[in-house]
Amino acid sequence: MLKSKTFLKKTRAGGVMKIVREHYLRDDIGCGASGCAACGGAHEGPVLELQPLDRASSLCPQPHYLLPDTNVLLHQIDVLEDPAIRNVIVLQTVLQEVRNRSAPVYKRIRDMTNNQEKHFYTFTNEHHRETYVEQVQGENSNDRNDRAIRVAAKWYNEHLKKMPAENQLQVIFITNDRKNKEKAAEEGIPAFTCEEYIKSLTANPELIDRLACLSEEGLKTAVNEKMLKPTGRVVGIIKRNWRPYCGMLSKSDIKESRRHLFTPADKRIPRIRIETRQASTLEGRRIIVAVDGWPRNSRYPNGHFVKNLGEVGDKETETEVLLLEHDVPHQAFSQAVLSFLPKMPWSITEKDMKNREDLRHLCVCSVDPPGCTDIDDALHCRELENGNLEVGVHIADVSHFIRPGNALDQESARRGTTVYLCEKRIDMVPELLSSNLCSLRSNVDRLAFSCIWEMNHNAEILKTRFTKSVINSKASLTYAEAQMRIDSAAMNDNITTSLRGLNKLAKILKKRRIEKGALTLSSPEVRFHMDSETHDPIDLQTKELRETNSMVEEFMLLANISVAKKIHEEFSEHALLRKHPAPPPSNYEILVKAAKSKNLEIKTDTAKALADSLDRADSPIFPYLNTLLRILATRCMMQAVYFCSGMDNDFHHYGLASPIYTHFTSPIRRYADIIVHRLLAVAIGADCTYPELTDKHKLADLCKNLNFRHKMAQYAQRASVAFHTQLFFKSKGIVSEEAYILFVRKNAIVVLIPKYGLEGTVFFEEKDKPKPRLIYDDEIPSLKIEDTVFHVFDKVKVKIMLDSSNLQHQKIRMSLVEPQIPGISVSADASNMDINEPERKKKKLQK
Repeated sequence: MLKSKTFLKKTRAGGVMKIVREHYLRDDIGCGASGCAACGGAHEGPVLELQPLDRASSLCPQPHYLLPDTNVLLHQIDVLEDPAIRNVIVLQTVLQEVRNRSAPVYKRIRDMTNNQEKHFYTFTNEHHRETYVEQVQGENSNDRNDRAIRVAAKWYNEHLKKMPAENQLQVIFITNDRKNKEKAAEEGIPAFTCEEYIKSLTANPELIDRLACLSEEGLKTAVNEKMLKPTGRVVGIIKRNWRPYCGMLSKSDIKESRRHLFTPADKRIPRIRIETRQASTLEGRRIIVAVDGWPRNSRYPNGHFVKNLGEVGDKETETEVLLLEHDVPHQAFSQAVLSFLPKMPWSITEKDMKNREDLRHLCVCSVDPPGCTDIDDALHCRELENGNLEVGVHIADVSHFIRPGNALDQESARRGTTVYLCEKRIDMVPELLSSNLCSLRSNVDRLAFSCIWEMNHNAEILKTRFTKSVINSKASLTYAEAQMRIDSAAMNDNITTSLRGLNKLAKILKKRRIEKGALTLSSPEVRFHMDSETHDPIDLQTKELRETNSMVEEFMLLANISVAKKIHEEFSEHALLRKHPAPPPSNYEILVKAAKSKNLEIKTDTAKALADSLDRADSPIFPYLNTLLRILATRCMMQAVYFCSGMDNDFHHYGLASPIYTHFTSPIRRYADIIVHRLLAVAIGADCTYPELTDKHKLADLCKNLNFRHKMAQYAQRASVAFHTQLFFKSKGIVSEEAYILFVRKNAIVVLIPKYGLEGTVFFEEKDKPKPRLIYDDEIPSLKIEDTVFHVFDKVKVKIMLDSSNLQHQKIRMSLVEPQIPGISVSADASNMDINEPERKKKKLQK
């Protein structure tokens, strides 16, 4: 059956265009109920159960399916996701409305319809002959959609009467719209509000906690006519940026009360009022709460309980919290994504070899941190017959396995980057690729993308070529193993010779790069040593860097610069590049002042001037000074970002002193590199292009997401280090260590402890204690406490301890031990406060 609409449209040129829109209606769309003889198995995919006996409802005791309207899906999605809610009919009308109004909720619904255990069925009522309705004159689209939902609900109830008597089913219409519910009742459709139905599920009282508290109060706006000054105020909110929040329940003092306050982990978020019957169970646990609304007369917003994450302080629970709070996608890969992975066992075929060089004869090896399984890169160096050197950087060909536009590609783009936590890795791509098929492990054939240079012995590039290839790595080495080979006089095999050649060239490349103005900055990185049984940190050390770290880095930088030049030559408007903006002069003030306090001059006019100044800033009596200056210089830098070449004119990378740069060398863990691989493949004729690859606006949007994901990954990693540092000091107890002052504040000093690579703040003003005499000088900068003056880079001794007084926000607390200041300094062995007792709730004073 065919419905068609014809209308005329005036074109820009003044002509008239006739437009015909056809809408096809069918009789063969199934209802979704398994065993329905009338439909004859017309439905595909997950179907509704024949006997849905899992819900015991006091309102509708007989077996039934649920049919929610749009607002129920939008606002009560947390309830619908509960395992207790099954056999739900999602109408096409409802799904389209949700898609237009909330992309995140739409994705959650699609995930539920793909989950066979939930039995959510999508019914295409807009194309079914008996459920399609046309919009009548004077009816708005919202009223038409409400009518379409009621028509579908009524059709379902009539249709299911055709089933055998022992399998009689009912469809319950769930709506929070009062008028829609009244009209449904008039038409003989069983209808309830979401709250009524959930409260009737006597076997699942915990579902009531997950109901969203909806307020009908609208946001009224007004502008003060007397506001003549150029000031502003918020008069309305276009779109709320609410998300589910992690935190802890602050149980009410009132016995048997169901209303409690939830304290989010993010201190910027106000406390949220929720109703729950599980307060005694949830106390002392990390939970997730969603905000429903904020009445104008309420101090706190209203919300509802979503999920119990686990015991506070538990490693798994705290890791889940930091991933959620930093918006890191970490769910298991869906079946739709996994379906695009190659079938195992996998091997290289003739088709794979098309446009690809066989480089398996080369002596290629990889050098990575210990325990690395996602090996992105491998290297080789050999002498040519003409006396020159051939150097190759071989990068995993991830773009061969991840094709543009499929579910695997979309999920990788959404994740943007692999996130490395202290004990966990959140992969950007499924493990089959990251740790197996794309990982350039030793003694197996792997597909690669190779950047090969011909160089002279002075590391000057004579020729550059790019090719897709097949390699067979001869060794997977750690930095320490590679360093041992280079240093050992007894080893002279092909791998060791190759490493020595690479190391020699890398030193020349680094020297030349620094001469051009590249910065060598410093940032203390820590490594935890874990207990093999409990997996708790038992030691904390700063990472040791070897020559081989620098060797690998130099060739990765060179490959990235070479590829950036190539893709920009071919795609001047569509190259995905990475830039590092020069910091504004004001950023350097703290560095310049700190150096001046030690009678050193730091010039910041250019990157070259800064690099030279840092090289000269040395003190024979204070060897750690130069490292501290470089750490401080790192804090002055801007964030490097991805961008599309057609949307920006400034390509310069300040830190590397390079006019152009990109990321090519880590496609297993960075989606930006996959796009760069695709651009390079098209540039050398090894692959074909696709529309999104040459759309600069879409590339700019992609870069925006990649920059956000990269930033969140960094924050999550720092939070993971902070949590494991707390675990370390929890088991170690109170310790005293030497530290250096990085910054001075008006009432505190920020110190760095080199032994642990740990940074913390020593406060000199505390509640309920006499305030010391403090004089802060911003120009020097310095802080005078009583008769003692502290300058930046001064050496002090501090006591480190874990403050557990606030269970949710445990932190490392530092106190001054040396120099001794009466009333301020503490002894190295005794604690001056009880730091292990959780905060007691303050009782209101009765007046």
